[in-house]
Amino acid sequence: MNAINFRSGTVADSYPIFIVFEEALADLIQRFGSAGPTSWQDPAALEQMWQERRSMYEHLARTAAHFWVAERAGQIVGFARSIRRDDVLELTEFFVRPGEQAVGVGRELLTRAFPPDGAKRRIIVASFDLRAQARYLKAGVYPRFPVYYFGRAPEITTVPTDLTIEPITVSPERLEILAALDQSLLGHRRDADHTWLLTDRQGFLYYRGGQPVGYGYAGLRSGPFALLHPHDFPAVLAHTENQAATAGRAHFGLEVPMVNRSAVEYLLARNFQMDAFMAVLMSDVSFGRFEHYIFTSPPFFL
Repeated sequence: MNAINFRSGTVADSYPIFIVFEEALADLIQRFGSAGPTSWQDPAALEQMWQERRSMYEHLARTAAHFWVAERAGQIVGFARSIRRDDVLELTEFFVRPGEQAVGVGRELLTRAFPPDGAKRRIIVASFDLRAQARYLKAGVYPRFPVYYFGRAPEITTVPTDLTIEPITVSPERLEILAALDQSLLGHRRDADHTWLLTDRQGFLYYRGGQPVGYGYAGLRSGPFALLHPHDFPAVLAHTENQAATAGRAHFGLEVPMVNRSAVEYLLARNFQMDAFMAVLMSDVSFGRFEHYIFTSPPFFL
């Protein structure tokens, strides 16, 4: 058998690693006991998923702190990638093809992409796969809370609010507002991600009395959302659901940290369904005010 070769990843590797991700995810879902179809089993669905996520894969490649791929006979069989935002290191992806797992490939990739030193904080939005969890625990990050996907067909709804909601236009001033909100709620800024998000979906700023009190993103995928006052989530999520319904989307969903009681209670009251497949936020130290937050969808990063 040919030896494994490790090398730095590039933007040109985006489609091959997407294929590795889809194959590994389909295997993981099957091991979790789900019999439902996945994109991996449907070439048309796989191509559609690639078109939807291509921009994100290329963004993560261009802004990666560490990006490594494992090859056997010239074919990528695994990869791991992390981003550094304001001296916070976040592992965004770590996947190995099913036939290459448990032979040391993952261990080497994680060591290269998620070093233990050199960042003030290290975080992962991880699956509950036990093999991966063991590696993450050994890497020094620990589970903080689960993140569930809530979804349903969107409908027009109304929640009274005194918020003023304005679309975000890209400008240094708006990026500073977003950075200030992130600093307050997450403890770090992430200008590169907001710059990409504003090309991928519609951003909104929420004001009260002329002062910014939060932001959110709506589109084919929604999130993240960050609000200084959690009681504003019903109005903000109603506005976002209305955007999806008006656009004629068949489905509307959100990646919700289960410590966000305001969002959870509102979504359950609106008969949103929780997906059986969940993620968990892991970090080396506690941080953030996640009762004020909803994650980016898909949850490759905060």
